[in-house]
Amino acid sequence: MSVWDERYSGDGYFYGTEPNAFLISQQELLKPGLRCLAVADGEGRNGVWLAEQGLDVLSLDASPVAQEKAKRLAQTRGVAMRFEQADLLGWRSDERFDVVAAIFIQFVGPELRPVQFENLKRHLKPGGLLLLHGYTPRQLEYKTGGPSQAENLYSEAMLRELCADMDILHLCEHDSIIREGAGHSGMSALIDVVAKRR
Repeated sequence: MSVWDERYSGDGYFYGTEPNAFLISQQELLKPGLRCLAVADGEGRNGVWLAEQGLDVLSLDASPVAQEKAKRLAQTRGVAMRFEQADLLGWRSDERFDVVAAIFIQFVGPELRPVQFENLKRHLKPGGLLLLHGYTPRQLEYKTGGPSQAENLYSEAMLRELCADMDILHLCEHDSIIREGAGHSGMSALIDVVAKRR
């Protein structure tokens, strides 16, 4: 069993069933009918919410355990969405999306991060939006969720470089209290990005 399968194997939802606050804050950009890719969507809390906004959602995750729970959540909430079990780094599709939602995807280090970002951007239509949310290195002081490897965490300079070929519409570091199940709980050092593919 992978570390992710193990994390998601409990009865409850490890990160809760409510959507991420940053995602909610971008609701005005999320028009019904837009095609959306929710990467590393886990147990589906964000993908399901995006589908509730009327988006055509493909929920991508490597863990079959998580995806079964995501499917149950979608059914409970009465939304239709698509699911695909795949590792983000190796996944390729001919499909292009209006929105890519990448919420807490900090499971690769510096050597693979450019590959990961190129793959996210590849799947965006021209004019499509990348909505990315994650932790900064100061999160290691808070210890309220996220990876313990400093090299996996984002800085503003790093994200400006990774999104240099995009139009950055919003980039903000902030400390906020989040309550996302047992996995993310308490004061957190966060960074948000909204970037548009040229």
